[in-house]
Amino acid sequence: MKESETTISQISLMKQKLHAAKIALEDINTDRNDKLKTLIQFISHLSLACKGQNLELDNKLAKLRHHMQSFDQVDEALPELVDIERLLKSQYSHTMSRLEDSRVGLTRVIRQIQRVNAVPDKLKKEITYFKQELNKPFHTVWEYIPKVEKLVSFYEEILKQEFADTDSYDILPQHIQLAKELAAKIAEVEFRKDQRDQILVLKEVLLSDISVNTLLESYQTILSLLLDNIAREKTASQDFLFALNDALTIVRDVVNSTYNNSQRSEQLKGQLNKEINLRVNNADEMVIDIDNITELKTQLTIQLSSLRDALSRKEALEQREQAILRKSIESMRKELNAMSNEANSYKEKLFEHQKLNLLDPLTQLANRTALEDRMEQEYRNHMRFKSPLWIAVTDIDHFKTINDNFGHSTGDKTLQVIAMALKNSLRDSEFVARYGGEEFVLLLPGITDEHISLMLNRVREKIKNIPFKFKNQRITVTLSIGAAQVMENETLEEAFERADAALYQAKNNGRDRVVIDI
Repeated sequence: MKESETTISQISLMKQKLHAAKIALEDINTDRNDKLKTLIQFISHLSLACKGQNLELDNKLAKLRHHMQSFDQVDEALPELVDIERLLKSQYSHTMSRLEDSRVGLTRVIRQIQRVNAVPDKLKKEITYFKQELNKPFHTVWEYIPKVEKLVSFYEEILKQEFADTDSYDILPQHIQLAKELAAKIAEVEFRKDQRDQILVLKEVLLSDISVNTLLESYQTILSLLLDNIAREKTASQDFLFALNDALTIVRDVVNSTYNNSQRSEQLKGQLNKEINLRVNNADEMVIDIDNITELKTQLTIQLSSLRDALSRKEALEQREQAILRKSIESMRKELNAMSNEANSYKEKLFEHQKLNLLDPLTQLANRTALEDRMEQEYRNHMRFKSPLWIAVTDIDHFKTINDNFGHSTGDKTLQVIAMALKNSLRDSEFVARYGGEEFVLLLPGITDEHISLMLNRVREKIKNIPFKFKNQRITVTLSIGAAQVMENETLEEAFERADAALYQAKNNGRDRVVIDI
């Protein structure tokens, strides 16, 4: 009887251990699910970092984020990872294809140069060697840009030779006009900080006495600078895509490995659970069916030994699973940190480029592109809320005289001072942009007919009272302003034309005044 009680006590103890093992398994599953959620969140964030490359890729990434909202949907997400990897590789192939097209284009151009009879023999040899180099494919943009620069240098040598063999060309009005147009264009482009001094010098050269050779050299310099900037941006984009492609490949491999290991572990644990339950059930039946204590002890000892073996194997399996999962999570964490840093750096650069694309580089006011966006936004608000909207066009009076008498650098400083004064004269809801040259455009929402004249004349007087002093000479700078209210059923373009016409009326009426189209 005492032995029977001991056996029953051991069985009760084993049931308690089994219950504790089940609770531990649930805790392990909870921990695993938490870590898998971290993995799924990482994949989602990584896919967002790649957003905007192309429409098909965006759609695939959206599906990936949808499918990976839970671990149960991982198997549905795996085909999406394969497609995304294919699209990223396709992007690389597209870049390589464009480079090959560019190489073929350069080959066509160099063939045309070879047809020029006036090319010196030495230059012909260089061109022949250059053509042979073009037979090799380009692997990066950095191989392409020097070839373009070399091609430009061939053109330069040919033009120099052509000019050397003829009388010097006279500067014609169209040459001067081209120089002014180039100076105006480079003022609208945002160059890198290390290029700006060179651009300022080049602008001064273009606006002073210029020769045909200097004009051609200026075009070549600008072309080289722009090509260099394009190559830098393109290389940065390519590097980001390569890094993203590598990261997604690692993600796919880790997800596949984790999923497969999890499936195998689930199967093994299912088998072990069945074996454990079977051993416990057998023990229960033996207690009931076997009357002989000695036989019962023998059978229970066998069952308990098998049960301990099954529990040991299960514990080893769970420890192995945890180790693999920890290793996977650590790998993903490293990739997440590296990719987050890369994405943040790229986003900062992209944000800066977007910001620069909407700013006038000289005055730091909004440029014409930003003005068009803001005009559409204000027009939508005007149509929706039926609130008044005014457009004012301003022009600096006799600005050409400032440039002619005091130099273009003084003119640029004048523009900067007036731009800042205009910006500081407006409320947060109002908007000013440099339209071009010495013209500025103001968007003034929510101002009534009674207050528009007072407001614009206040701005005009503020500019007039700025104490400009050039070469120890006090100068008064004034504005002419034309304004028009956007009327019912009128487009923005029509209102802008009326405001522009009012500006010309202010100019014709003696300048330094405000004319409002009624």
